[in-house]
Amino acid sequence: MATVTFRDETAAGKPLAEFALPGLPESISARELVRLRVREEVARHNADPAARPTGLVRPSAAEVELNGYRMGAKRRIDWERQADIAERSFQHNGLVLLVGDRQIEDLSEMIDLTADPVVSFIKLVPLVGG
Repeated sequence: MATVTFRDETAAGKPLAEFALPGLPESISARELVRLRVREEVARHNADPAARPTGLVRPSAAEVELNGYRMGAKRRIDWERQADIAERSFQHNGLVLLVGDRQIEDLSEMIDLTADPVVSFIKLVPLVGG
């Protein structure tokens, strides 16, 4: 079993947040890894709902505000819906997935978690007017 550190970073490589998840298989597809990450962060949110959830994907009920988003009321989030959104974002270049020092380009790619236990996510923001 492997322990993986999920890290959110800026495009310049500055760490924003991270958490470790133990007990993962030694080899896993990028798709399963993204879905596990989203499931874990949604489970953490649902255990202690916050008005300003943090995570890879903005919940559909959240309102965009300066430097983030806000939920109108503390409510549970559906992890499967969020994971589907994260997959689509990856496929449309809305986020970059780095394992160790290499970029993952296909969700079906298998990842050896014993060799690269740090997985970084970089959310890309479209430029205004572009």
